[in-house]
Amino acid sequence: MKRIQRATGAVVGSAVGDALGAPFEFGPQGAFSARFPAPGAGGEMCGGGGWDPGEATDDTQMAVLVAESLLERDGLDLPDIFARFQRWAAAEPKDIGLQTEDVLTNGMPWDLAATIHFQVNQRAAGNGSLMRASTSAIHFAAAGQEATMDAARRIAALTHGDRAAWEGTAIFHELVRLALDDVDPLTALPDILAHVDPHHRDRYTTVLASDWHPDQATEFNGAVWPCLGSAVWALRTTTGFEEAIRAAIDLGGDTDTVAAVTGGLAGAFYGLEAIPARWTQPLHVPLPGSDGRVLHLADLLHLAHHLGG
Repeated sequence: MKRIQRATGAVVGSAVGDALGAPFEFGPQGAFSARFPAPGAGGEMCGGGGWDPGEATDDTQMAVLVAESLLERDGLDLPDIFARFQRWAAAEPKDIGLQTEDVLTNGMPWDLAATIHFQVNQRAAGNGSLMRASTSAIHFAAAGQEATMDAARRIAALTHGDRAAWEGTAIFHELVRLALDDVDPLTALPDILAHVDPHHRDRYTTVLASDWHPDQATEFNGAVWPCLGSAVWALRTTTGFEEAIRAAIDLGGDTDTVAAVTGGLAGAFYGLEAIPARWTQPLHVPLPGSDGRVLHLADLLHLAHHLGG
């Protein structure tokens, strides 16, 4: 499989998972399969819960903002990414995490806002930096393991002061990099974990173990480590893109983000052609704060091609 098929699969797959999972957010386990019991039957891009059919949420919106900054600034410009996030947050998107919103609106400069939030609240390990990482993972993959994991941490730190969020995002970046290189990322987990900050390594070792199940999570999957663990579990225990997404959404809870992370991994693993057209055709990404722009499949493919070029 060509590398660009995996790169586009990661970006589009994450957006598809996001849009599919959004209507089921905070719902019970098994809700997706209860409504759509026959895989491949269609109608799954149903909308609901305030979302139009095929509408992506803040997960994909922020991923696009990161991508456009990386491309327009010809590399990592952290103040620019933060400013784009701020404009987006000020435009009152339909959904934005409480922690992310506070960091982006507390009036602090880009290099202090997340740190101060963490110092005050002592809680900043949500999955909000992980959910937006598909585009940056593609961009930095060619730079190698150390560079891609470092970039993930730096982008995560813009909104999340807890290093747990940095490490989860770094692991995701490296999993995608390996998939793009046609390596089974799951077999490389021991090596990846060796590059995780020692203070957080045990936590990730637990949720990324081959015998771990999301039912064993000790925190809600809105936290970064069970979210990543659930996505890896969905990839490990299924045999195709559609099956992985169904498994992720059926976990319940923070379904849009768990499915977005799963979609990024599964898209990189199986490639763009594995994503059903009935899911990509209605896909659209409104961008609050960007003069009413709405991105569609062609726009996401354009971004992915340039990010992975």
